[in-house]
Amino acid sequence: MSAGPVLITGGAGFVGSNLADSLLRDGHEVIIYDALARRGVETNLQWLKDRYGNRVTARIEDIRNKQALDDAVREASAVVHLAAQVAVTTSLESPEDDFTINGQGTLNLLESVRRHGGQTPVIFASTNKVYGHLDNVEMVPQDDRHIPADEEIRAYGISEKQPLDFATPYGCSKGVADQYVLDYTRTFGLRTAVLRMSCIYGPRQFGTEDQGWVAHFLIRALGGEPITIYGDGRQVRDVLHVSDAVAAYRTLLSDIDRLKGQVFNLGGGADNAVSLRLMLAEIERITGKPLNVSYSDWRAGDQLFFVADTRRLQGETGWTARTGWREGLRDLARWIEEHSDIIGIVRQANLLKQPA
Repeated sequence: MSAGPVLITGGAGFVGSNLADSLLRDGHEVIIYDALARRGVETNLQWLKDRYGNRVTARIEDIRNKQALDDAVREASAVVHLAAQVAVTTSLESPEDDFTINGQGTLNLLESVRRHGGQTPVIFASTNKVYGHLDNVEMVPQDDRHIPADEEIRAYGISEKQPLDFATPYGCSKGVADQYVLDYTRTFGLRTAVLRMSCIYGPRQFGTEDQGWVAHFLIRALGGEPITIYGDGRQVRDVLHVSDAVAAYRTLLSDIDRLKGQVFNLGGGADNAVSLRLMLAEIERITGKPLNVSYSDWRAGDQLFFVADTRRLQGETGWTARTGWREGLRDLARWIEEHSDIIGIVRQANLLKQPA
């Protein structure tokens, strides 16, 4: 990367604050562009300011504010675009807001980069939801999980060859943004790349029922609160520790001229694939007390199985997931226990979502 600060949109959030910490530790300057809309993320921003002082510049703005965004892009040597509406449930309640944040906000960013010469690298945080419900992948239920009938998918997961099939407003808005980011390399020559993320977890995550399920389960368990599972609990996800996600973003930034215009799945892969039931059993072992778990109806947009096939990312960059899911889960549990205010912050966030 050239001299100048790295702009992280959504930089006060979970992945953003961890990425900022990594860059700042290595001597970079960082611009945090964040609306602070998600409850608790202001503590992440304050943590970064306390650690790194004036090497952190905060722009408390909405991604839909074109002028404010343009001012931030003008100063940046690189951009990691994490700012988003992140919950499927919220997209169902407010699809217009979901689109203007995820779709229009991303286009605002791309146009700003293009106006300023088009050479500033942009790495975009997409999602596995762009692959839709995966109805074309035949599943076989087992004792604690759903698994694909196809042996290659069972062994490696869903690859980037899987057809896109946007479902739910969230999947549509992120999918539109995903395709715009890739097309701006083809059409306008921007230096962009896309990471389609699976379930990222780790310290500084304020997991709620709507988003961040690994942290949500742990926070509820450590707080002695009940946990609701939507569906049968046999859903399978590949979970990735945030330190490994940060490494992937930095790897793409460091080699953007070779990797521009490409899309990569980012997740824990088959080695870190767990069912919700298995995750709950491990949390019970960590906390040393039985969990209060109940089951409810399936939620819109839920996939029976998603494991990211990360062989393309590994082959192109040498990146690999280094933190096993059990080790990573214990790391997150330690962080939550060391920050007792987290349970209260998340409890309040959940209460605000309840109808009056």
